[in-house]
Amino acid sequence: MINADFTVEPANWTADSAELRRVRHAVFVIEQAVPEDEEWDELDAVSQHVIARDPAGQPIGTGRLTPKGTIGRMAVVLDWRGRGVGDSILRVLLELARTRHFKTIEIHAQSHAQAFYERAGFEAYGEEFEECGILHRHMRIAIPAWEPRHASPIPAHDENLLTASNRETTRAAVLAVLATARREACIYMRELEADIYDHAEVIEALKQIAIAGPNSSVRILIQEPTGARADGHRLVALSQRLSSSFAFRTPIEEIDQQYAGCFVISDRGGWFERTLASRFDGEGSTRGPGRKAQLQEMFNAVWERSVELTEMRRLEI
Repeated sequence: MINADFTVEPANWTADSAELRRVRHAVFVIEQAVPEDEEWDELDAVSQHVIARDPAGQPIGTGRLTPKGTIGRMAVVLDWRGRGVGDSILRVLLELARTRHFKTIEIHAQSHAQAFYERAGFEAYGEEFEECGILHRHMRIAIPAWEPRHASPIPAHDENLLTASNRETTRAAVLAVLATARREACIYMRELEADIYDHAEVIEALKQIAIAGPNSSVRILIQEPTGARADGHRLVALSQRLSSSFAFRTPIEEIDQQYAGCFVISDRGGWFERTLASRFDGEGSTRGPGRKAQLQEMFNAVWERSVELTEMRRLEI
C-alpha cells in the first residue's frame, strides 16, 4: 500500500512507550474517559506494538498484538480519523499475527467500531457487553483465511521509492537495495532465479556485502531448492568461495511453503518485495525501515523454522 500522508511500523514498548502512551492517553483516557489505571496493564511489556506517524514523525495511531492472540488498544488521534490510518494499523497487526502462526485472532471491539472490523473480515459473536464503561462486542477472524497485503504505507513522493514491472527493473531494484546494505542482506526466494541473481552486477553487490567485515552475512531462504539447476550458477559459486558469510535454508512447514512472494532486505532499511514470485512486478524503498522491519521479522521467524541447505555447498541440488 502506498500513502503520501503517514507511515505505519512495528514499535518497541521499551523504546517507544512514551509515544504509544501519548496516543492512547489522548484517545482513551481523555476522550473516552477510560480510568488511567485500567488503560495500562502487564500485557504492554510483552506485546507487539504498532505505531503510525505523520510526515513529521509524530505519533498518530497505535495498536498491539498480545501473546494471547488478541488485538487491542487500537487508537487513532481525532484529526487523523477517516484517512485510512486505523485500517493500515490493523493490517500490520494481522500480518504480524500470520507470521506468528496464530490460527485465530480475537478482539474486544467497541460497538460503534463493529462495522470497521467487519470490513477487515472479523465476525461478531456473543452478546454486547460493557468494558471500561463502553459497550463492546466479541469479534474474531481466522488468520489462514485472511489475505495479507502491503501493510505499511510508504510515501508516494519518496525519492527512495522502488517500483518494477519487468526483469530489468526488478534487477535494478534488487541492486538498489543491496547497495544500501552495510554488512547484512536477507533474500527470500522461491528458486535460484537466474534472471536476477545469476547476474554479474548482483553477484558483485553480494560479494561486497559478504567481505565488508568479520560479521557480514548473506542469508538466503529458498522455497524450492530443486526448482533450478545450481551447476554454473554464480550465486552458488560465490557462496562456496565465501562460505563463512553465506547461509542457505529451506522452509519445511506447510504455512511457510505456501508463501507466494519473495523479497530482499538490507540492514540499512532497504527492501524490495514481489507479492507473486512468478511475476516481476514489485515495489520497495531504499529507505523504508517500517516495512523492512516487518519483512525482517517474517524472515527471521521462517529462518528459525527452516533447515540448512548443506547441498548448496556441493552443487548437487
